[in-house]
Amino acid sequence: SLSAGLDLPGRCLFAFLTLMTLIANLVFIEEAVYIYRKIPSSKRSIIIWVNAAAPVIATTSCIGMWIPRSTMFTDFTAAVFFAIVIHKFLLMMIKECGGQKLLLRRFENGYFKISTGPCCCCCLCLPRVRITRRTLFWMKLGTFQFAFFRPTFMFLSIVLWTNGNYTPYNLSPKEAAIWINCFIGVLTILALWPVAIMFQQVRTLLTCKKIISKFALYQFILILNHLQTAIINILAMQRIIPCAPPLSSSARGAYMIQQLLIMEMFLITLISRVVYRRRYDDLEPPECMAEEVGDNKQTP
Repeated sequence: SLSAGLDLPGRCLFAFLTLMTLIANLVFIEEAVYIYRKIPSSKRSIIIWVNAAAPVIATTSCIGMWIPRSTMFTDFTAAVFFAIVIHKFLLMMIKECGGQKLLLRRFENGYFKISTGPCCCCCLCLPRVRITRRTLFWMKLGTFQFAFFRPTFMFLSIVLWTNGNYTPYNLSPKEAAIWINCFIGVLTILALWPVAIMFQQVRTLLTCKKIISKFALYQFILILNHLQTAIINILAMQRIIPCAPPLSSSARGAYMIQQLLIMEMFLITLISRVVYRRRYDDLEPPECMAEEVGDNKQTP
């Protein structure tokens, strides 16, 4: 633990960030109870999973901040959880449309626009794909593969690390880190692509359910947890973030990442409470209530 070597301002900062993590978890628990009581059971667990992304990342960052040796394990937990959240977010959009059967009925003669980010945003010549049960299956498989392979490769990284064959910040071609990270990067892009395609298709239909705000929060978590972390790690490896004994550049970079993530995930948790906190009966806009009544009549 680093707490023994901290001065008074450092202890105050650690205590403040720990308090933020605790509040984020309490807000999430209160929101989970509300969702459990107010939202239909078919959507309940998926929405709780998506809401849990920010407080889980804040908690793992807080543990890594207090116990530096646990960083590999806390990163593993956060990465595995968010990989599952990406899959759950796709399923949530399908559920919000009334389920797969009703989605197929709504877009019976529709087409998916696959020339979208992060994979094919520049390939405008790509043909549109018919919305069928098969294409939905492939989209679900695209996110599920990440939820399966990301934990597998993270577990392999920890095994190699404990054996001394894996250094997270060593990106030499002879080391395993660069190859594992490149493969995970490809899997990440392939997982984010179906989510973007589905969002482009349903965002107008689900405007009354605040899908744009929910997608924005999901994107913020993704960018902060992956892109921000990668940038700070690169700066630390290039010694742009200077060392401050007893902390090396990489150790200071890790502390910066953890402290930033705690503050950012705290804010996202509070915003998520506002975005997701709505009742499905009396707080629905009139057009959404008529839409959902029709859905219930069509799907016994």
